[in-house]
Amino acid sequence: MTARRGNAPRRGTAPSLFDGAAVEGAAALSVRDAAPGDSPETAFSVAALMQMAKEVLEGAFPPLWIRGEVSNFTPHRNGHWYFTLKDATAAVSCVVWSRDTARIPAPPDDGMQVMAQGQLSIYPARGQMQFMVRAMEAEGEGLWRKAFEATRARLEKDGLLDPARKRPIPRFPQRVAVVTSPDGAALHDIRSVIARRNPSVDVIVVPAAVQGETAPASLVAALERVARWRAADVVIVGRGGGSREDLWAFNDEAVARAIAACPIPTISAVGHEVDVTIADLVADLRAATPSAAAEAAVPVLDELVDWLATLRHSMTTGVQRRVVLARRELTRLARDLSLRATRSVERRRARVQHVAARIDALSPLNTLARGYAVARDAHGRALGSATAFKAGQAFALILRDGEVDATVTAVRPGAPPSAGGAST
Repeated sequence: MTARRGNAPRRGTAPSLFDGAAVEGAAALSVRDAAPGDSPETAFSVAALMQMAKEVLEGAFPPLWIRGEVSNFTPHRNGHWYFTLKDATAAVSCVVWSRDTARIPAPPDDGMQVMAQGQLSIYPARGQMQFMVRAMEAEGEGLWRKAFEATRARLEKDGLLDPARKRPIPRFPQRVAVVTSPDGAALHDIRSVIARRNPSVDVIVVPAAVQGETAPASLVAALERVARWRAADVVIVGRGGGSREDLWAFNDEAVARAIAACPIPTISAVGHEVDVTIADLVADLRAATPSAAAEAAVPVLDELVDWLATLRHSMTTGVQRRVVLARRELTRLARDLSLRATRSVERRRARVQHVAARIDALSPLNTLARGYAVARDAHGRALGSATAFKAGQAFALILRDGEVDATVTAVRPGAPPSAGGAST
């Protein structure tokens, strides 16, 4: 036999409608044994339902990639991106939280075919299923090319891509700073090339991350350290080859502006020959590889010695030639100076003789020589007019061969002297 609990009816028999205690006990048992949501008394709250659905959906669908066309892309002021991914028969709402937008090269355009990686979930506040995107790629190079061209346009607008602002690389550097990963193959290649070409050149490594989310800030910090140090003659910044994602730090706008702001000439050496980054466009010189950057930065020592010897010979020959030409020019100038000097003396002598002749023609002595006389008073002043004489005045007559003392007996102003008469 089995014992009955409380007033529960015997198995196989129904409680009487008039058995109030039995009915009440049965109802209490039904509520106590019912599953959540099976009855009004055990109903879920909406929040609980959405949370349970969210957990079930996320558990059923691990993070995955989906493909579709972007529609209704809307950037929110809080930094989130909202859009729809659709194909011919279905659509799903998508969101990229602001913390994840930095992982995506550029915002997608409406109509762009993309592959999005994320988690299918539910947004409880709206009871809406949505796909939370954490990474995105477009077919071809859509997003990457869009981000590249947008950064390039901003830098070009600020004049940072102008060839006129690029500086020449020093021909004889003593110290080369290398901004790269201390563990990468690029640093090994640069060191090997410089050691082979000119072992006297110092290579200073400025460590920096060259890929991943931390790489842009690390590269900027390294370039700023080089700028503050100011002891390097040239800076090589770069890394070896890699995927588009691996090289993307060198397309970062902050890195490009740090390269442009560096007070020391810069050589960009990112990836392989076919890879071109924003850093290549901003740097003073773009090298196809890190090894090529080292070759561009440091000349071969033996070639430098030969060049200096050639330069010395050229300078010596040039100085000797200049001395010979200068001596010839000096001789010519001395000869020309003498001939100019002679002609000048002759011209001046002729001029003096001409002036002397004119003075002689106007000289009173010349007048006296022609038979004229000059009257002077007691003070030696010439008496050139009849009104200058007074009766009884003593004066002297200056003749060509002497003087004659005379006295005025009469003065007749206005009457010219006769050809043969006396003047006193």
